[in-house]
Amino acid sequence: MSSLSLAVRDSSTMLRRNLLHARRYPSLTLNLLLTPVMLLLLFVYIFGDVMSAGLGGGGGADRSAYIAYLVPGILLMTIGGTVVGTAVSVSNDMTEGIIARFRTMAIHRGSVLVGHVVGSVLQSIASVVLVGAVAVAIGFRSTDATALEWLAAFGLLVLFATALTWIAVGMGLISPNAEAASNNALPMILLPLLSSAFVPVDAMPGWFQPIAEYQPFTPAIETLRGLLLGSEIGNNGWLAIAWCLGLTVLGYFWSTSKFNRDPK
Repeated sequence: MSSLSLAVRDSSTMLRRNLLHARRYPSLTLNLLLTPVMLLLLFVYIFGDVMSAGLGGGGGADRSAYIAYLVPGILLMTIGGTVVGTAVSVSNDMTEGIIARFRTMAIHRGSVLVGHVVGSVLQSIASVVLVGAVAVAIGFRSTDATALEWLAAFGLLVLFATALTWIAVGMGLISPNAEAASNNALPMILLPLLSSAFVPVDAMPGWFQPIAEYQPFTPAIETLRGLLLGSEIGNNGWLAIAWCLGLTVLGYFWSTSKFNRDPK
């Protein structure tokens, strides 16, 4: 068997292993899903009229307009929350002895990390679909998006999930236990709160705008918003792709170097 065939076979086995873990222990994924769903319902039904009136420049409240504005940010927040579970899962593998056993077996070395990454991306997309279904149920519509724009939006979600997953894998590898991994990955949940997910960057205080603007979530949110709603994307598309590629490369080399150097 060639090295490529061995890598594909072992990575597929590790992927099945991680998906089985997610199916048998769904509580972590469900708990992480609660945050974006609760924020979606809170901002739509509690703050929706006030926020939509503010976005309309003083006009009448239109909750449907704010739902359309809010959902792209919530979808990317869902990805950020889901990859926290990946950091916890990787940390558990590293501290519970299973990795030491894998190292004694004739399996492709990188298949362990590949299984985690691919499994996490699939879980992230499934989570996005579930949260998106809730958004559609409460009134979100994307009637202006073409088939090509929907395809581009899906590609952005997959690319963003891949980037955050590799970073989460690295966080899990450096964490001594699951609790530390969860804490280390907390920025994945906090950064969307500091982005343009809920209000435009221009509406924020001047001193806070650079925090919201110069981070990966804001250009990704604005790009997804433009693809789904037909709003202006500008340079955000290229910035989102650059952030995704940069984080993917950084996370990959960080994770693989740590995994190869630090057997536990």
